[in-house]
Amino acid sequence: MNFNKKLAVAVSGAVLLMAGQVALADSATDIVDALVMKGVLTEEEGRLITKGHTSKTNVTPVLKEKDKNFTIESPNGENSISLTGRMHFDGRFYDYNQDDSAAIATASSIGADTFDIRRARIGAKYKFGKYYSGEVTTNLVGTSSSADVLDVAYLDVAWFEKAKFRIGQFKMPFSLEQLTSSNNIDFIERSFVDSMIAAKERGIQISGDPVPGMTYALAVSNGNISTGSTANFGSETDNRVDNKDIIGRVTVNFAEMMKNKEAVFHLGGAFSQGDIPGSTAPLGSNSSTTFRTEARGLTYFTQPTINATNTSGVDKTIDRRRMGLEFAVASGPFKLQSQYLKVDHEFAGMSADVKTYYIEGLWTLTGEKHADRYKSGAFGGIKPNKEFDANTFTGGAWEIGARLSGLDLNDFKNLTSVSGLGYTAGAGAASVKAYTLGVKFLPNMNSRFMLDYVNTDFEDLIGSTTTLTVNGRQESQEKAVLFRSQFMF
Repeated sequence: MNFNKKLAVAVSGAVLLMAGQVALADSATDIVDALVMKGVLTEEEGRLITKGHTSKTNVTPVLKEKDKNFTIESPNGENSISLTGRMHFDGRFYDYNQDDSAAIATASSIGADTFDIRRARIGAKYKFGKYYSGEVTTNLVGTSSSADVLDVAYLDVAWFEKAKFRIGQFKMPFSLEQLTSSNNIDFIERSFVDSMIAAKERGIQISGDPVPGMTYALAVSNGNISTGSTANFGSETDNRVDNKDIIGRVTVNFAEMMKNKEAVFHLGGAFSQGDIPGSTAPLGSNSSTTFRTEARGLTYFTQPTINATNTSGVDKTIDRRRMGLEFAVASGPFKLQSQYLKVDHEFAGMSADVKTYYIEGLWTLTGEKHADRYKSGAFGGIKPNKEFDANTFTGGAWEIGARLSGLDLNDFKNLTSVSGLGYTAGAGAASVKAYTLGVKFLPNMNSRFMLDYVNTDFEDLIGSTTTLTVNGRQESQEKAVLFRSQFMF
């Protein structure tokens, strides 16, 4: 139906409505609004017809649906709010053997088969005026303290088209894998790279798309988030000794630059520079002192620590510099993605590096294109070509994938003492590699079912550690099967 025919229908409908429902609609604008709501006219056509007129209902909110998510929006579209949420229910099953002769006092829950609610979050996205928007999300489970309840909380200010500001607690602009939502990541858990990157921190950011196919972002952050007692909620625990972290990322999608909408050729680089106090564990971007495998089973490494109160006159801060490279190529249903990260630590005249990486390949068996889920330097979710129909058992999206990831901590292996500064070496495996095979099924955009097999090898044990022990057994590798049922809106 062309615009003239729609206009004729609209006018006819307006006459009928005015004849029968004068009390309900006493202006042409109100009638056109009703026709837009019924789908007879598009919003653009409705605005064209009512140009120059006002409506008594211009303050009445409009309920809209997009991708099965509901948004309450003002009629002019400048103000809106929508509810968001996610629930990830996991099952984890390991091949570790229980030693029945081990004393109960030494038994460990590490590596135990379990069901777990991995994530349960609820929040709201909001928009007000022409330039302001943001998000607030809270954690409902899995928190170790009140400080963990807040997931993200930020305000976006878009005064300038090519330079938008973000203020609050949000994902730092560093890693392609981290900037992909947990709702849309390619495997059940992120790779070893994710344990070393700048993740959700508090600060301010400027970002934009200077030209089609290119993005940039530069942030200044505290460098960590307090996860301590309620008294320290939201405070920066290391502000007496360190400078702020400077974090930046630049990406280019050459396919978009060549106006190829069927492919992705993504290349990106990221960096961060900052100080962390020597009294904390020097690795990673948070306060955790241990590292678990990608299957969340064995704790394979405990961080070294530096005693910042041991001497005076010695620089007790650790200079930390991170450099990351990322690469992604997608054509039709195929995607190849990789990241490499090097983290340099300098303290008390010594230095130690961490190197980590992953490479993965994915194939959507039902033909969904990865280019459709790529936007502004990151990947979103897969939208099935046809939603799953339980009556015919057809539809939905299927995808398979494989990933190799690794982490090298060998520079910390031989650091047993630091002159003039107390140093306690780390313990565990200095090298780990994980091999993952995965399959996922998406009935629709709001749900996913995932199955992964993860094999992790432990090498180059540090210090006095001779073996990694789980449930009374010495282990050189971990094998696990992971399952996830996921719902999000």
